Amino acid sequence: MSESEARYQQIKKVTLVGLATNVFLAFSKVLLGFIGQSQALIADGVHSMADLISDLIVLVAAKQASRKADAEHPYGHGRFETVAEVALGSFLVAVAAGILIDALTRVYEPERLLSPTWFALIAAGVSILANEGLFQYTIRVANKIKSKLLTANAWHHRSDAISSIIALVGIAGAMMGFPVLDAIAAIGVSLLIAKVGWDITWRSLRELVDTALEPAKVEEIRKVILSIDGVKAVHSLRTRSVGSNALVDVHILVVNSRISVSEGHQISERVMRQLISDIEDVTDVTVHIDPEDDEINAPCGHLPLRGEVEIALNELFKDNKYYKQVNQIELHYLDGKVFVDLILPMPLEVNNQKVSEMIESFSDFEDVDYIAEVSIKFT
Repeated sequence: MSESEARYQQIKKVTLVGLATNVFLAFSKVLLGFIGQSQALIADGVHSMADLISDLIVLVAAKQASRKADAEHPYGHGRFETVAEVALGSFLVAVAAGILIDALTRVYEPERLLSPTWFALIAAGVSILANEGLFQYTIRVANKIKSKLLTANAWHHRSDAISSIIALVGIAGAMMGFPVLDAIAAIGVSLLIAKVGWDITWRSLRELVDTALEPAKVEEIRKVILSIDGVKAVHSLRTRSVGSNALVDVHILVVNSRISVSEGHQISERVMRQLISDIEDVTDVTVHIDPEDDEINAPCGHLPLRGEVEIALNELFKDNKYYKQVNQIELHYLDGKVFVDLILPMPLEVNNQKVSEMIESFSDFEDVDYIAEVSIKFT
């Protein structure tokens, strides 16, 4: 079983437990709310019905999010969780609005106020215990598998427990001769539901528009990158979340601006592996190797590539007898110019006069304005 499938099975298990509990709570609270004459308990029952829908949303979204990355979704399907969180949060806000309107109507129309009985009080107490138990169970699994969607659903259970406490207080107050307290408790329940729904929706919308990770997490990522051998500086560090995963895109400035392509690749691989190993939730890292800080120095984007440079060098040194011995040409794009290293075989006899002659023969490159330097190396 893959890691994503195992993760889904854990989400499925805990959500089905919540689903079964909420089926019982929702119908019993609504039924006993009518029997026990408590608007606050009825509102709390509606809240539990919202839990039912949220559990179904969690199941569907978790199943979709567990699918492996494919050609159409190369970063995986984690966004399904985020979209589901937006739907869940919006639904809670809508439920809260309905409860609030009904409760306010009853406050301003005293003849519509209800008179709660012991049935309602006992049902509210049972609901508090059941929902707090669901919260503890769900949040423990959510933290274990790092699921934001399951965390959101756990806090939904906690909000249901708190709303039941509010309902309990309102019912008790109404039974003591203050019937308006039951309606006021219903208003309190609605505001709590709205707050939870808004928090879930806002957090998820921020993720959908690729909001960066928390500043402390970004700084932690920066420190890990700078600890890698060969890394001189970090810039253009960008982060975002996809479901429960964190993605990183970073430009790093290497210590030696003329290292080989393979060494630069090795440094970038080490950065990627270290971040995934050391930073929780980071699952994908894109590293750009910069020989110089392109936010400060002259950009090299306008410079020609190797083919055009070699044509220019062939024309410049077409009469140079040493150029015909060149085995390899290394190009370094720095500070808006091209620095050329010509690799020649080591001559049988080397003396200062010979070397000076060879260097002098490659000193005339003024006709090509983008070449800053032509150096000679021997192998």
